[in-house]
Formats: sequence, C-alpha cells, structure tokens
Amino acid sequence: MEFPSKLIENAVGELAKLPGIGRKTALRLALHLLKAETETTSSLAEALAKMRYDIRYCATCYNISDTEECSICANPLRDRSTVCVVSDIRDVIAIENTGQYQGVYHVLGGVISPIEGIGPADLHIEPLVDRMKGQESEVKEVILAISPTMEGDTTAFYLTRRLREFPDVHISSIARGIPVGGELEYADEITLGRSIVERQRQNR
Repeated sequence: MEFPSKLIENAVGELAKLPGIGRKTALRLALHLLKAETETTSSLAEALAKMRYDIRYCATCYNISDTEECSICANPLRDRSTVCVVSDIRDVIAIENTGQYQGVYHVLGGVISPIEGIGPADLHIEPLVDRMKGQESEVKEVILAISPTMEGDTTAFYLTRRLREFPDVHISSIARGIPVGGELEYADEITLGRSIVERQRQNR
C-alpha cells in the first residue's frame, strides 16, 4: 500500500497494530482524524495518553481504577462475602453488564498456560489467598468465573486445590451455559447472567 505521506504511513502502521484493525480500516481512521477538527484529534490523543499513564489497578481486586480502590470495592452496598474470581478485566465488565451479580471481584490477570510460560506465580493468586486470610475477611464463597478453555480449567483446578485451606468457604463455578472453549466476554448477557445465578459448588 503506497502512501502520499510518511506521517500518514506511520499513523496507519500504529492503528493497524490494534486488534481487529486491518491496514485498510486503519487508513480510513487516519484519514477521518486528518479531516476532523483539530480539537477532536487532540482530545482523542489526550484521552489515550491519560488512560495509558494515569490509570491504576485496584489495590484489593486488581480491577482497573482511577483511584487506589475501584468503584466496586469502594461500594458499601456490594456483598463482600462473595468473591468472583475472573481471569481478565474484560470479564468483570461482561459480568457487571448482566446485572445479576452484587458481590466483589478478584482479577487474576490471566490463566495458567505452560505453553506461554505462565505459571501460578505470574498471576494474582497469592493476593487472593492473603485477602481471604485477613482477620477482617468476610468471604464465605468464591465463584470461579473463568472461561471453560483448557487453560481456564487448569487454572480453576489449581485454585480449587489452593483454597482447600479455607474449609468454611464454598468454592463454586459458573454453570456450563458458557460453551466449552468459549470466552466470557463474548457470551450474551442473558447466558452469562444465568451462569452466575446457577453456579455450581466445586468438589475439593
């Protein structure tokens, strides 16, 4: 693809690095921004820069946040006796969109994947254990809302064994309304919400 400007070529190259954006789409976006008001392009650039450099991760659950504690953990109306463990921040957004869950979360930051060199120590598993060990811990149930892929099942199995030291805490997993091999973020809200409501207790 030939470009009349090196600056346009550079912009297209950067936009094309985004997931789901091919070079043709990237070119359309670049040309749109070029034609737009200067303030529009400046506002977009500023918003992206602030997101990248100013966003924080919740000190409690590792959800994205503008402050030290995310809005969910800071909400006194949320049920702190139930912790929903997810692999990714996108899963928090997906579950919140169902409107079926009123507990709190814990974001692992990925799943166990030996092929990719990701082990338990690379995830936020120990902070979850420490969170449950605390003297003020109210946790009575841990929901494993992890995508039913091979890596997800491996992670759920590891967590179930790891949490055996808390015999009074129920370990449950979302119902298999989610297709095996599927990703939570792509499930429709009704199916995902029903999976949370009809979660099943894990044997350990």
